Amino acid sequence: MKTSRLSVLDLVSLGLVGLRVRRMRAALSALGISIGIATMVVVMGIPASSGQALSRDLALLGTNLLQASAVPDQQPPVAFDEHAAAMAARIAPVTAASAVANTHSTIARNERADNSAATTVLAADEGILTLLDGTVRAGRWFDPTFPTVVLGAEAAERLGIQEPAGGPQLFVGGRWFTVTGILDPVPLAPEIDRAALVGWPAARRELGFDGRPTVVYVRSHEPSVEAVREVLPATVLPNAPGMVRVTRPSDALAAKRTTDTTFSALFLGLAGVALLVGGIGVANTMVISVLERRREIGLRRALGAHRGQIRTQFLAESVALSLLGGIAGTVLGAAATVAYALHQHWPPVIPPAALAAGTGGALLVGIVAGVYPSMRAARLTPTEALATS
Repeated sequence: MKTSRLSVLDLVSLGLVGLRVRRMRAALSALGISIGIATMVVVMGIPASSGQALSRDLALLGTNLLQASAVPDQQPPVAFDEHAAAMAARIAPVTAASAVANTHSTIARNERADNSAATTVLAADEGILTLLDGTVRAGRWFDPTFPTVVLGAEAAERLGIQEPAGGPQLFVGGRWFTVTGILDPVPLAPEIDRAALVGWPAARRELGFDGRPTVVYVRSHEPSVEAVREVLPATVLPNAPGMVRVTRPSDALAAKRTTDTTFSALFLGLAGVALLVGGIGVANTMVISVLERRREIGLRRALGAHRGQIRTQFLAESVALSLLGGIAGTVLGAAATVAYALHQHWPPVIPPAALAAGTGGALLVGIVAGVYPSMRAARLTPTEALATS
């Protein structure tokens, strides 16, 4: 007898018969899968959002910031080239570079006072504030070409300047400078808090500054911080790199990397548990379905359906059930992750792997969970299947 052949569409339609006929059971089974997949998405998305927030907070501690300065107490004193910051900026992983220089100038409220011991007068690049994540608490940033000065938080307190309104004057290096702003504390560079900052051109013209920086600040791509640290001395001082001291990467960088690794391991473990639970639920549903539909299987076998068609029917039903639950669970888990992250004021992060695992994982689970029930159904003979239990 010639065996009938069913098209793929016929097999899919046949596989969905069980879902259409037993809608409540199918809905409850899909709900179980949805909960498992939603759990997987949530346990991947919420830690990812929390990790992103933690990484953002750790980044504020300067995990990618390096500071190069001359080794102290060298005779004669070591001086960087005036283009040291520009040369550092040419290092491929470097994203920003700026510099300050000690002008060795005095600063006071008037001609007779002297606060030089407590306050350092620094010539500063215009981009130094952005590089160090600094902010102007009051007033505005200095004009680099005019005799204007911006005070660090501690320097303003020591000099008795509360507000720059009205343009208070300070006697800097024998010249009058106008205070234009006061900075908030700069956690990444506490030395800035104790300094008075003037523009590079103004320092050259008014204070006799030679244009050579004493400290170069560098920001780089985080994974390349150590590599940049290795080449920075030879970049800013090619003729004597051994005379350059570079700060080591922040301890926060190691903490951040440890956190990222911990979260990654947590993602994999919890996602695996969620998928395992979902797969067991699908397999259990399909085994029960086979037991309840023995008569249907026997009737189809008696009418000419071969074992491969029976096997494909139940496998298609298992996959369809898992896919429905996977899609619903992915949407539910993503919505829950975004809602929770926004409630915690975290940046919502849903890893692409979570979305792919929500549908792809459900498909895989449906196939694996449906193999045994479909093979069990296919092994039933017509007489065995039609026998009453």
